[in-house]
Amino acid sequence: MSFLSYKELIEEGDTVILYLSANSMHALRVVRTILNKNNESVENVFQTTYGALKVANLVGKSFGSKVELTRGWAYVLHPTPELWTLTLPHRTQINYGTDISMIVFQLEIGPGSLVVEAGTGSGSLTHALARSVRPGGTVCTFDFHEQRVAVAKEEFDSHGLASVVEARHRDVCEHGFGQELDGRADAIFLDLPHPWLVIKHALKAYKQSGKSNL
Repeated sequence: MSFLSYKELIEEGDTVILYLSANSMHALRVVRTILNKNNESVENVFQTTYGALKVANLVGKSFGSKVELTRGWAYVLHPTPELWTLTLPHRTQINYGTDISMIVFQLEIGPGSLVVEAGTGSGSLTHALARSVRPGGTVCTFDFHEQRVAVAKEEFDSHGLASVVEARHRDVCEHGFGQELDGRADAIFLDLPHPWLVIKHALKAYKQSGKSNL
C-alpha cells in the first residue's frame, strides 16, 4: 500500500488507522498472527476500550468501514501523513500538524523538489514532506542514531514511500550530507540540538542557482 495514494479495499500487510474517537486512534498492521512475550505465534487480536478486534477480519473490508468490536464499534480509515502523526510510535519528540503545515509552507516545496531533512526522528515530518514533493521529488532524511534509521526505513518501505524517501544513517554535524548532494537541494530542514554546526554543510548542499530554502 501507499500513504501517498488511496485504494478501496484492505489487504493483508496494509497499515490501517482504527478510529474510536478524535482522541483515541491506533495504527495497526493487518497481519494474521503476531509473536507473544514467549516468542510464540498467536492470533493477532487488538484490545481497545470498546473490546477486542480480530485484525485478520479487516482483510477485504473497505477503508472507511464501521467494524464491530466485542463491546462496541470503530471505523477503519486509510492512513494519511496527518493520521500517522497522531498514531505513530514515538522514538523522539515529533512535529504535529500545525507546525508541519507551516514548515512545508515556508520551505516552498512542491512536485520534483529535493528536500534534505536532519534528523529523521520518528518520521512524522518525513511523511508530509514525501507527499509534498511527489511526483518526481525526493526526501533525503538523516539521523545519527543507527537503530532509529533502520526502524524508520522499514516504516517508509511498508508505507509505500521507498521511491520518494531515502533514509540515511549519518552524523551530519560532523560529516555533512555527502558530496552526492552538493549543489542539489531545493530546501533543507534542520531539527537538531545544534543546528548551527550544520550551516556550512547546508550551504554546500544548496543549489547554486535558483531559489533555495533553509
